[in-house]
Amino acid sequence: MASNSPAPEGTELQEVPTAGAWGEWNPTEDSARPPRGKHRVVKQRGGLARSSTVLGVGVIAAVGAGGIATAQDRPQVAISMPSLPDFGTGIGGGTQHAQDGHHAADTGTSAGSTGVIAQQAAQPADAGATLVGRILQQAESQETAAEAQVRAQAERAAQEAAAAEAKAKREAAQKEADDARVAAEKAAQEAKEAKEAQEAADARAEQERAAAPAGSYSLPTSAYTLTSHYGDAGSMWSSGHHTGLDFAAPTGTPVKAVAAGKITSAGWSGAYGYRIVLQLDDGTEIWYCHLSSMSVTSGSVGAGDTIGRVGATGNVTGPHLHLEVRKGGSTSDPLTWLESKGLNV
Repeated sequence: MASNSPAPEGTELQEVPTAGAWGEWNPTEDSARPPRGKHRVVKQRGGLARSSTVLGVGVIAAVGAGGIATAQDRPQVAISMPSLPDFGTGIGGGTQHAQDGHHAADTGTSAGSTGVIAQQAAQPADAGATLVGRILQQAESQETAAEAQVRAQAERAAQEAAAAEAKAKREAAQKEADDARVAAEKAAQEAKEAKEAQEAADARAEQERAAAPAGSYSLPTSAYTLTSHYGDAGSMWSSGHHTGLDFAAPTGTPVKAVAAGKITSAGWSGAYGYRIVLQLDDGTEIWYCHLSSMSVTSGSVGAGDTIGRVGATGNVTGPHLHLEVRKGGSTSDPLTWLESKGLNV
């Protein structure tokens, strides 16, 4: 409620313009009176803005250039609040009472602002500590992930190395097995060839032994196979039966004199092909037919002497020696005659 007390002496009253005439009223040094007594001009309300500024300063202080720190590590900073000039009591007692009321309200507001500022000043410290904790936790997580990755790479490298080593061992073992198999096969082949060579040598020795003269007689050839015997019937022979003994042998196999004697005929003889006739001392004739060549065509020979070669001339189906034994114009079984002379045909 406004007061009707007169203004003190020496005080000049000024007309207060209305809002409609002058707009918003802004006091100046000329229009404001100096403070009287313990009354003060109401302070401007800006605690929230100043608190936000303090909060920003606290956050900036929490993160230093030398590393991350909390606001608790910083010394407290005194914050001064600017005061506005007192507008005096020139307006009247009502204004004074209003100022007293505002002063009391400001006192409570200042106390509340101080508590808010303290609370907000503590918040940056908590925020800084939380930030530090999060950063440390993130760094620890990254370090753990990096260590796990390094371990995984090491395990993978170890597995690859073990696999490569196992593969190399398998390949080496397989190569050794292959080499051993090849060596075994080669040894078996060599043994087989050696056996065959020995068997062939034994067969040749046996044939040579059989062909060796028995006393004064010898087999007519060697390495042979008896195919047609004396007396075999067939249309291949003009007489209707076979008149000699056939020794099948490769062309060029030596033909030998069965006993000492004299060659009485040598040359072409129709179906007999090339033929040599050997006459023995007792008058027996030995015919050698289908020869490929004749080494001796006349003169005396001894038992075992080579007189020609096996061939396929004349009426034949393959290379062989056709041997006949004749005496007095008649033929006899050559196999029986040779065996009678002690030869193993």
